[in-house]
Amino acid sequence: MTAGKEFVPLALCVLTVSDSRTPANDTSGDYLSAALAEAGHRLHARAISRDDRYRIRAIVAAWIADAEVHGILVTGGTGFTGRDSTPEAIRPLLDKEMPGFGEMFRVLSFAEIGTATLQSRAFAGLANDKFVFCLPGSTSACRTAWEKLIRAQLDARTMPCNLAGLRPRLRET
Repeated sequence: MTAGKEFVPLALCVLTVSDSRTPANDTSGDYLSAALAEAGHRLHARAISRDDRYRIRAIVAAWIADAEVHGILVTGGTGFTGRDSTPEAIRPLLDKEMPGFGEMFRVLSFAEIGTATLQSRAFAGLANDKFVFCLPGSTSACRTAWEKLIRAQLDARTMPCNLAGLRPRLRET
């Protein structure tokens, strides 16, 4: 980090995709909401959706269309079971994918969970100048993604470059 740049707080949304999580037991959504606030960002909106690709897509599409939103964190639905549909819901909304995020997330996860990381379809991208991160549903996976990848990239002070610093240029043609 460098002392020459200032922190720029972002407005972020958190979506938990789960057929079993509720506001009372959404530990991953709780973690992400607290972590982004602790980092100095603002929680713009939070929701829980059952694992239904059209419902997920509708929620995220509304946030993508909201001019006040800068980024979206989705937890859950990135696994390999028949009900896991977050990638199928979100990928059609993306203008650009960020392959390095999923690749790095799985590398970091391998140190924690071994070859089980092969079952993760975590990914990220850009939609209408919003950063979209899709994470596994486990709280430990959310912690790994936030602490080792996302937090620094959403901080304009991170050098040599960061996603937050790109925001003014995302709509260039």
